[in-house]
Amino acid sequence: MELIVAEISRYIIVIFFAFYTYFSYRVFTKKTEEGKNSLWKGQRTLTVLITLLCGFILLLEKKDIKYLVLLVLELAFYFFFVKIYQVFYKGLSKLVLNNMMICMMVGFIMMGRLDYDYAIRQLLMASIAMAVCLLVPLFIERIQIWEKLGWYYAMAGLAFLALVFVIGVEKYGAKNWIAFGGFAIQPSEFVKIIYVFFIASLLAKFRDFRHVVLITILAAAHVIILVVEKDLGAALIYFVTYLAMLYTATMQVGYLLAGLAGGTGAALVAYKLFSHVRTRVIAWQDPWSHINNEGYQITRSLFAIGTGGLFGMGLGQGLPESVPVVESDFIFSAIAEEMGVIFAICLILVYISCYIMFVNIAMKMNKLFYKLTAFGLSVVFIFQTFMCIGGACKFIPSTGVTLPLISYGGSSIITTILIFSIIQGMYVLNGREEVAEHGEKNE
Repeated sequence: MELIVAEISRYIIVIFFAFYTYFSYRVFTKKTEEGKNSLWKGQRTLTVLITLLCGFILLLEKKDIKYLVLLVLELAFYFFFVKIYQVFYKGLSKLVLNNMMICMMVGFIMMGRLDYDYAIRQLLMASIAMAVCLLVPLFIERIQIWEKLGWYYAMAGLAFLALVFVIGVEKYGAKNWIAFGGFAIQPSEFVKIIYVFFIASLLAKFRDFRHVVLITILAAAHVIILVVEKDLGAALIYFVTYLAMLYTATMQVGYLLAGLAGGTGAALVAYKLFSHVRTRVIAWQDPWSHINNEGYQITRSLFAIGTGGLFGMGLGQGLPESVPVVESDFIFSAIAEEMGVIFAICLILVYISCYIMFVNIAMKMNKLFYKLTAFGLSVVFIFQTFMCIGGACKFIPSTGVTLPLISYGGSSIITTILIFSIIQGMYVLNGREEVAEHGEKNE
């Protein structure tokens, strides 16, 4: 019975998600608010149907009442926060909200598939993050000094990153975690938001050569600390984000070329200095010749993706546990194996639609600080997505970063929800200011 349900459902799930993805792009062509609302409602209906179907499959497979409880909790999370989020973020981008929620629901489903405890913890962390982020519009609107704290952001970011040298613990070869009271957090996840604020704040005010050099030194200090911690994935995200923001703020090609040249040199130095970097490059170049050692993780990932085919093995029918660290760095492999390559491609397109909306929101901002902040956070989001998926598919060497909103990890999901909320909050505030301005002009 379970096999029959899994066989039929794998096609239905892919069809539902394909329609969801289609709506994500179709909404760009709708001219009327009524037409857009119909697509947004359609997306929410499909999200609920996918969650219900996947929850029912897990319940049939596991034959444990706790999976029914998990399904109820997931649906309660979805309905509650979709409703209350729109109350606090009046005038928000509904497409961004829908995409954020569907990605989290996919994450809950996959965590439930892999480990019930993972799903409960992920759900708890997401609930806390969503509840806290309800206050983001209030802070953005009431506190007018956010764009004046550039130097303080830089100092705070450097101090927080350096804290791992005092009380840090090592995981997977990188000393980039802080553990206390049974909890562990990754400072680089939270600091990347402060880092974007620091760059946006200073570049909004200073774009002359002298200040650009000083800002670059401070940005480089963040990257160097991450390199020393052996958190090279985060270091690369920080580097690319700064380069993108610098070019956007100054439109100087020379800065871009100099940054690319410096980054290439730094990558060569890292390859020479760090053995685990060389290991990952070897695994990327020819994993099949090292299938029992350096290439084991990536080959298992490729096997999983290839085994899934277009429509997947069916939820619960694959062997995602065979991929090391599948719940975080290689969650994309598990999705492709059990949900299928079509589902995985649609997921990538959903991430891209988020990025398109983020850039669109950034372009609509009146203040340069808000514009640069929204753009910087969008680069952080999409480049991290690229690195995670690219590493799982052997497009690039594995960098050990998580898939936003889906991979297991409190630091990751909290930070990504905060990124979405900050951009939404700025968008809402910008809309209110435009309405107020036009109102004054009309009078």
